[in-house]
Amino acid sequence: MNKKPIQKIRYRKAILAMTDIFILIVAALTANFILALFNYRISREDELMALVLGTICCFASLVISGAYSKPWKRLGFKDYLLCTIAVLIGDIITYLFLYVTREELHLLYAATYCLISMIGICAFRYIFKGIFIFILSIGRNESAHKRTLIIGGGRACKMILNEIKNAHKDGRMYDNPSANFEPVCIVDDDTSKRNTLIEGVPVVGTCSQIHDIVDAYKIEQIIFAIPSCSDEEKQRILDKCSSTTVPVKIIPFLGQLMFNAEESTLINQIRDIKIEDLLGRDPIKFDNAHVKTLVHNKVCLVTGGGGSIGSELVRQIAKYSPETLIIVDIYENNAYEIQQELKMEYGDSLNLVTLVASVRDYFRINQIFERYKPQIVFHAAAHKHVPLMEHSPMEAIKNNVIGTFNIATLAQFHETEKFVMISTDKAVNPTNTMGASKRCCEMIVQYLSQQKNGKTEFVTTRFGNVLGSNGSVIPLFKKQIEQGKAVTVTHPDIIRYFMTIPEAVSLVLEAAAIAHGGEIFVLDMGQPVRIVTLAENLIRMYGKVPYKDVKIEFTGLRPGEKIKEELLMNEEGLKKTDNKLIFIGNQIEIDSEKFILQLRHLKYAAQENDEAAAIQALHEIVPTFITPEEFNTKAMAKL
Repeated sequence: MNKKPIQKIRYRKAILAMTDIFILIVAALTANFILALFNYRISREDELMALVLGTICCFASLVISGAYSKPWKRLGFKDYLLCTIAVLIGDIITYLFLYVTREELHLLYAATYCLISMIGICAFRYIFKGIFIFILSIGRNESAHKRTLIIGGGRACKMILNEIKNAHKDGRMYDNPSANFEPVCIVDDDTSKRNTLIEGVPVVGTCSQIHDIVDAYKIEQIIFAIPSCSDEEKQRILDKCSSTTVPVKIIPFLGQLMFNAEESTLINQIRDIKIEDLLGRDPIKFDNAHVKTLVHNKVCLVTGGGGSIGSELVRQIAKYSPETLIIVDIYENNAYEIQQELKMEYGDSLNLVTLVASVRDYFRINQIFERYKPQIVFHAAAHKHVPLMEHSPMEAIKNNVIGTFNIATLAQFHETEKFVMISTDKAVNPTNTMGASKRCCEMIVQYLSQQKNGKTEFVTTRFGNVLGSNGSVIPLFKKQIEQGKAVTVTHPDIIRYFMTIPEAVSLVLEAAAIAHGGEIFVLDMGQPVRIVTLAENLIRMYGKVPYKDVKIEFTGLRPGEKIKEELLMNEEGLKKTDNKLIFIGNQIEIDSEKFILQLRHLKYAAQENDEAAAIQALHEIVPTFITPEEFNTKAMAKL
């Protein structure tokens, strides 16, 4: 804990207290001097008694009244009145005591002393507050009072303007640098508000004019103040904002706003715009209340538990108090990191088992199943990087296909309750070995779900690119921008579906909870996003101009890469679930005998590292596996 701010507060209170004592002493001496000018004198002994008792009683009254409990920067009329009353009470106590002990009451002296003390103590607070705020404003001239454009002239805008107005009045703005706004103008698409004033701030145009208004009014920052805005409208307006070079702050959606003891204002909830805000939809939140029933007091095993998705799965599962949580990962560094994180978070309250093991090793995985008897298996272990797997296709087949077959068949053999496999949109009409291997994994899961004597419920979850995951494009773009290098995009027309890691994990948990076996769960991810647009917006979020301050270089499609991804195969239909954003792809019938024979050929070829035979076997198993050139030619023709 940082003690410096606490020490500063104590020092300031001590200085204020010592100043008050000094003022009380000076007030006593001044009162006697003034009265002496009018030939009204009291004895030296009475003067000394009045000075000492008056100082002690008035100071004690100030302390008891709470005069030192409120930050001086927030002092207002009520606080000055409180100080006045406290001094008056202290003065009355002093002179009542003197009257009782000395049977003499100098009313004129008492009144003069009280008046001077009140004026001195209140004046010092008022003057010192003003001077210090002025000095502070000079020191923070660069960050304070930034010229601000507010988007939206509704209720949120009015609340923000009132909060800023109050902050300027009593100095609270310096407690929170993010609240240092100078509202200059407002834009709103409601033309009836044009040329009107909202809390004294003019509405000067519509959202389509944001770029010109920013230049004309020398705007330094923008606040997006439409918390009830639709996804499409939000993206349209933020695209306009991103065409400027000024930073954008955003008010969360209505469902994310908090008004409680800790967060009672809008200003404190304004945040910097995130890259997720430019994806065309609000991050999806799932009601995972029923997930607790699934996980609570169950033995849960997560393969690839140290990876981006796997580690988040582990975190979320840990919240629901499983009987045992088993992390299985071949990369010990990742496994160690999540293990230590959970130990720090939960201590001995979480029964955590961390194992270094490969899903390729059938006998090692069988040993784990026999010892721990997992009831729910989340299979996140996989090789996912497309270009790397194009250069090492045997590793994709061994790890993804053989690994999935090992752990899925063992789950069935040991009568695991649920088996949830994490797939990817690259499995749909794959153009690369990684995608084809993941489609083969989906087929393995569907094949096992069709076995009539099996007790395990098998389910597949399929989603697009995950923001912030290992190997994803956003961390690469950020690193390139921060290092002053050109941002590299493979193709100007390449588009992708995106989701956040919490969304992906929520989908997995939701699927596990509602699955009955054999389903492929697909998330409604909104509209796909052009990667070049993502890069441009990210550059603008850094306050730079694309192609000018930061270059964007097109490097060409990588091996096996598609121009666009898909979420459903042609033969798959969609069925609705209770959650309107989750759909179920129809189960495709697998020819068991044919599939097992083909899978055996693929396994042998991979184990022999016969690349040609393995790729051929993969094409036979996954008939939708085509070359990227063939797919991209057709896709480009439709653009």
